[in-house]
Amino acid sequence: MSEAIIKALSFVTFIIIGLLLKSKFNNAEEVNGLKKIILLVALPCTIFVALLKISLHVELLLLPLFALGFNLFLFVITPALLNLVGIKKKSIANTAKLLIPSLAPGLSCFPFILEFLGEPYLAKAAMTDLGNKFFVLFILYLVAIKWHYRNKNNKQESDLTRLKTLVKVMLFEPINLLIILALILLVSGISLSDLPLFLQENLNRLSLIMTPLVLLFIGLAVKIKKKQLGQVFSLLMLRYGISLLLIAGVVAALKIQTSQDVLFMLAFGLSACSFWPFAHISSIAAKEMDLPDHQKTFDNQFALGLLAMSLPLSVLLILIIFTTGDTFTNPLPIILLATGLITIGSLFTIFKWIKNQVVLKSDLRKIN
Repeated sequence: MSEAIIKALSFVTFIIIGLLLKSKFNNAEEVNGLKKIILLVALPCTIFVALLKISLHVELLLLPLFALGFNLFLFVITPALLNLVGIKKKSIANTAKLLIPSLAPGLSCFPFILEFLGEPYLAKAAMTDLGNKFFVLFILYLVAIKWHYRNKNNKQESDLTRLKTLVKVMLFEPINLLIILALILLVSGISLSDLPLFLQENLNRLSLIMTPLVLLFIGLAVKIKKKQLGQVFSLLMLRYGISLLLIAGVVAALKIQTSQDVLFMLAFGLSACSFWPFAHISSIAAKEMDLPDHQKTFDNQFALGLLAMSLPLSVLLILIIFTTGDTFTNPLPIILLATGLITIGSLFTIFKWIKNQVVLKSDLRKIN
């Protein structure tokens, strides 16, 4: 049995343990407590250790721009995906437009990048995520608040306080603080081995708990609701398929030969949807509590369903790519996988059209 399959089975085991433990977690706050440990302790320490083990190159500073470009690409094509799936309701469409372009690599791809590609690529992933965080924290917030005021059709109140809060979140979030600190140390010529031994030991021990905790969290957090299941599944399949097509095009255009680079791009591009846009949605929902449902800017329940399904699907696709070795390191296999995902995503629309035709013919027979 190959090492990749052994790792995959180990990961799946942790996820299954999380599923089995769901009954022991009585409310969402307990599960969110585990997520906070991951995002505030385990993940920042893992990234800090990974960054201090690499050599600083100018190329690393370009990675956030690539992520930002990827976010913008998804944002532009999302309306077309919504039309294909048949999502017409304004609040649901707005929700999807905010969530589909966002990425949550910390909970979906970072553990697998670390285990399959190693710490240098985890450091690259952390740098790349800075561009994504700028997009989800600032650009998507401005979009969300614009839609909210356009929906209310009244004069905008000041958002300066809210924007200041977002700046603080981005600058003082533990992950970003440690990334900035690591970059300062690297520029100063200080690596992990130069730190005091007790600090090295603590950082290494904390970084080791990240992967098991993330996998347990995935098992605990999975919630699939039947309502809007088909639309959410189709939308995510189309998102993954289009993302893979873009990555295949980049690999072909730039003639990327290093298999680890291609796998890194695929894993990052297949990240689950981020929780940050949901935070924006929740904030706006609090302002619209007195409005009837048909007048609200966003749909909270659809957002939760999209988030819940995107995490396990992302993990599944990332594991498939990593456990197949170098299969998906060339453009052609990536395009074939993308085509398959797009086809699967289109089935909901096809079945819905067939169903409508059957109902229409039945109604015509009754009239005649």
